[in-house]
Amino acid sequence: MSANHILQLCLEKAQALFSQLPPNAQDYLSRPFVHKAIAFVTAIQSLRILNRYLSQRAQNNWVRSRPWDASKELVLLTGGSSGIGKQIMEDLSKLNVKVIIFDIQEPKFPLPSNVFFYKVDLTSSAAIKEMATKVRIDHGHPTVLINNAGVGFGGTILDEPEEKIRLTVEVNTLSHFWTVKEFLPSMIKNDHGHIVNIASLASFVALGEMADYSCSKAGALAFHESLTQELKHWYGARRVRTSVIHPLWVQTPMINDLVQYRSQFGQPIMTPEKISQAVVKQLVNGNGGQVVVPSSQGLAAMIRGLPNWIQERLRDHASQGFVKLRRLEQELAGSQGQKRSMT
Repeated sequence: MSANHILQLCLEKAQALFSQLPPNAQDYLSRPFVHKAIAFVTAIQSLRILNRYLSQRAQNNWVRSRPWDASKELVLLTGGSSGIGKQIMEDLSKLNVKVIIFDIQEPKFPLPSNVFFYKVDLTSSAAIKEMATKVRIDHGHPTVLINNAGVGFGGTILDEPEEKIRLTVEVNTLSHFWTVKEFLPSMIKNDHGHIVNIASLASFVALGEMADYSCSKAGALAFHESLTQELKHWYGARRVRTSVIHPLWVQTPMINDLVQYRSQFGQPIMTPEKISQAVVKQLVNGNGGQVVVPSSQGLAAMIRGLPNWIQERLRDHASQGFVKLRRLEQELAGSQGQKRSMT
């Protein structure tokens, strides 16, 4: 069926529906300003659809990947013992995908038969290299790498200890270099694979008490962008996909204090299921690109392009939430201390 034939059928259907409307409605819709409004809305929606299509094609290097086949994929997942990583592992396991977990923390739950755990210190490139060699011997070459492991600590730049700052950057950013060095060469060779980096909305907006975390997640975004360019132009591996996921606040052990006082914090907190769904969707559909979760926060990626005074107002508003939270914690700690002294 040709495009003209389809258009003709749509016009005939629209005319048939129009003729069934009450006379008053037909008269109203026949007015010139209504025609202009409908044309404007239609044009905007068409542009949105076109923009979405072009963005997806560009992010996939204008070539289609091979269809997803769970039986032929091997996923290497960092930080799969808790939080978002645990949920990703469970969702992939249900799809009968074989999953390898790299984590310093051993799982506190029974692993499915198609999931295998390797205890790895992700701050050590030597440890990653050693276990990567073992994985290739035991299971073959991973076709999917999910750099999910992440840590975060509260505290101002002056208050936070050096060891926590270093740990944040090493786990959240530097470990990506070491895992990719181990597992990307086989993906390039086969022109098949997917690298997923879990970043954050903190990649775009740095708040108080989050300097090291925001630096590490902005670094994860820059890593994704450079890796995408190298795969395309340096290695010619256009079917190796790259994705970066930017969640808002996620209910994991990392933000227990925010969850405890979420009503006072005043910002939405999601469950790990939402993030896992976004990751699995990218893998199954064979799509690369940048994904913000929830999608309603997608405009956050544009913040850096706004005038400086608007950027600062947005950061001020979000940082004030942290200030209120810390004051509340201090007040509660003080009142609890008084109760203990009276007993």
